Amino acid sequence: MRFISFFLLAIFLIPTPFSYAQTATDIQNKINQNNSNIQSLEQEIAAYQAELDSISQQKSSLSSSIKALDITKKKLNADIAVTQNKIDKTNLTIQNLSSDIISKESSIKNNINSIALGIKNINELEQTSLIENILSEESFTVVWNDIEDISTVRESVRTDILKLRQVKGALEDTRNTTIDAKNQLTKLKSQLSDQQKIVAQNTLEKNNLLTQTKNNEANYQKLLKDRIAKRDVFEKEISDYEAQLQYVLDPSKLPQGRVLSWPLDKIYVTQLFGKTVDSKRLYTSGTHSGVDFRASVGTPVMSMADGIVMGTGDTDLTCYGGSFGKFVFIQYNNGLSSAFGHLSLIKVVEGQTIKRGEVVGYSGATGHVTGPHLHVSLYAPGAAKMGTLPSAGCTGRKYIMPLAPVTGYLNALDFLPPYTINTTILNNSTAE
Repeated sequence: MRFISFFLLAIFLIPTPFSYAQTATDIQNKINQNNSNIQSLEQEIAAYQAELDSISQQKSSLSSSIKALDITKKKLNADIAVTQNKIDKTNLTIQNLSSDIISKESSIKNNINSIALGIKNINELEQTSLIENILSEESFTVVWNDIEDISTVRESVRTDILKLRQVKGALEDTRNTTIDAKNQLTKLKSQLSDQQKIVAQNTLEKNNLLTQTKNNEANYQKLLKDRIAKRDVFEKEISDYEAQLQYVLDPSKLPQGRVLSWPLDKIYVTQLFGKTVDSKRLYTSGTHSGVDFRASVGTPVMSMADGIVMGTGDTDLTCYGGSFGKFVFIQYNNGLSSAFGHLSLIKVVEGQTIKRGEVVGYSGATGHVTGPHLHVSLYAPGAAKMGTLPSAGCTGRKYIMPLAPVTGYLNALDFLPPYTINTTILNNSTAE
């Protein structure tokens, strides 16, 4: 029975290094600090956003425009800090999980060695002359009990090893999940790097604005009036043009159900599709051709389904403040197509295949806007295509942008997940 006692000690008295416990505790403390930093930064971001929302309600002025650009820069820098803390936290979590896996692997190895020792002792016992021992009733009883005890211990150890392997497998799955999360956060960090580029663009815009207006409010209002006039001319010419296009909507060709996903992580509709109180005031046609979503400058904009990019561009290059500004036009595999307007940065190119949820650009305030937001136009199958339209407001230039007959426009909210008007929701729902 001596080797059985030794065998049990070898299995159950495997030491855990004290240094690892200290390391795990230290890592957890660092993770807790990251969580605290993230919470503090998110409160700071919320305060910046509230200030931006307040400015957007004010009458457009030079000072408010400059202030909005300055606050946006602060908000984006805070966003970057949040993401960096999340990346650091994920790295620490992976480090902790890796240490756990190493510890479990060591335990499994020790248990396998213990089984090997048990098998060796069993083999040594079987090498003795069992016939001689069986002749003695006392010896037979001792041998039988020894063999029975060894079999019981061996089966117990085998069960323990299976459990440890299951734990190891679970830890490896968790580590893989955490690595995936790290990759996602790295992607997010890349997105925020893009947002830094947007801040630089806005800073350039601020400098240009100051140069154009000579930091004078009267000059700013004159510039604003000129842009509104060009916008009105553009709206009329595109309305007249699209009214001439022929298209008969066939309801049977429309996909059934809510086949699209939200284009933003946080959803709040600010302007509905069609004829509304605001559309009569804001648009010469009296109708709104899409759905507008609240989105501060630099908010990631995602594809609403799998598809292909049919075109990108910037109408401001043709006539500043006239239309979509920077846009992405996507043809979805389900037959629908959409245009995202007023972007600050485009992340895709014409001909690129994209997946649902993939970032295609960042929201902004380019083109015809009264403040930063995302405009989404949705088109029936075959209704829209990239086209060329001469500019009446900016003589001698041509718009290259998505164009569709009036009858080809659809209400995006009919194909997106259910939404209650004037309610903020997080994008955690999937398309039906």
